[in-house]
Amino acid sequence: MSTRTNRRLKRQSRSSFKPGKFIALFLATLLLAGGGAAFFLFFEGEKPGLSLAQVSDHIGKQAKIGYTATDSKSGIRQVIVTAVQGETTKELSRKDYPRTGYLGHIGPAEEKREITFEPQKLGFKEGKIEVTVEVRDFSLRGLFSGNRTTLSKEITLDLKPPVLELLHGEKYISPGGTGIAIYRVSEPDCSHGVTINGRMNPGYPVGANRPNTYIAYFALPYDAENIAEAKVVATDRAGNTVAMAFSPVFQKVVQKADRINISDGFLAAKIPEFEQHYPEMQGTPVEKYLYINNAIRDANNTIISEACRKSTPERLWKGKFLRMLGSPKAGFADHRTYFYQDKEIDRQVHLGVDIASTERIGVQAANTGKVVFADYLGIYGNMVILDHGQGVFSLYSHLSQINVAVGDTLEKGKILGQTGTSGMAGGDHLHFSMLINGVFTMPKEWWDEHWLEVTIESPLAETKG
Repeated sequence: MSTRTNRRLKRQSRSSFKPGKFIALFLATLLLAGGGAAFFLFFEGEKPGLSLAQVSDHIGKQAKIGYTATDSKSGIRQVIVTAVQGETTKELSRKDYPRTGYLGHIGPAEEKREITFEPQKLGFKEGKIEVTVEVRDFSLRGLFSGNRTTLSKEITLDLKPPVLELLHGEKYISPGGTGIAIYRVSEPDCSHGVTINGRMNPGYPVGANRPNTYIAYFALPYDAENIAEAKVVATDRAGNTVAMAFSPVFQKVVQKADRINISDGFLAAKIPEFEQHYPEMQGTPVEKYLYINNAIRDANNTIISEACRKSTPERLWKGKFLRMLGSPKAGFADHRTYFYQDKEIDRQVHLGVDIASTERIGVQAANTGKVVFADYLGIYGNMVILDHGQGVFSLYSHLSQINVAVGDTLEKGKILGQTGTSGMAGGDHLHFSMLINGVFTMPKEWWDEHWLEVTIESPLAETKG
């Protein structure tokens, strides 16, 4: 190739390279890359998360509406809660969140809130209302209004309380005694029961052939000084409540006082048993005994009360409750004063009846029931609790042997264990208690066929009409 030809080719090559075109192409590439990055930064497309707290399908004068909004990209910009009924639309809540920057999270990643909805005050009428929660994020999508998520729930506004009819209210009751109320409620899905001196006792169906008719058992604690309040209460799904008072006559009882002497021999025999279960005990044998008789006693009674708070809705028991043969050693609500070396060291109340017979005799189920507790429990030793349905429970303690397990159903008279000296027992005997919804009550009432007839069976029969 000639020299002239080489020069011509070089001139052509130099003339084809145009710096302006290259710069334009480079800038265009940068612009596209920047635009793409900006799009993903400012126009992200992930919708916010949204969940509603549990809200009843029926509401009354007031309801709580809770929500949780989340956004892991740009953050939450706005949450609006509205309610619509026909032509009526009301904004219940609006919350706008300030921008905290321009990149990344510029709004909160999560927001939980609960608002109070009072529909009647806002002009809503009884019937269906649609409540909607809307959340938007800081994305520039949606014509710069952000990604949007909504959730709606249809609820019914109900302002009328159920109709309550009291068929029978207890006429007489003593401290430590049991009473009942029988009543009808117009709506089937209500919570209801008897409140006595501030304690709620649930109602249970009387029977399949008596729809919307219920019985509630209740007990007056042994230390009650009066009846400050006695009423049947019913609350429907919307929270509307109705109450009807009744007035049992308060009958005082004479409570027995008893003296218990604590000997060194008793302490030496009993303290090691408790040390196995409660190693935190410290001090002298008397100090350990006082810890058992107070702190452990209180903890044990709390466990018993809780075990007796939930009961099977069916009545399992029938007829009077069985009493173990033997001589009574202590009665219900006996006020005990404890002495050590002739010096008073403690006072407690005995919440059952102690019955002594031959040693290690079989203990029968006082009536048909389900085992809800079968284990060792402090001062009560080896103990069994039976649920007889509708809030009625029986307790058997100081057993030397337990023959049943939680979940067993025992027929009346079935052997559930043997008497013994476990727990805080000075000799072989059965400690027997009755409880109504966790409240200790007098066993002798439940052993008395006449009391059962007058207090429970006759009112049930008389209110069938």
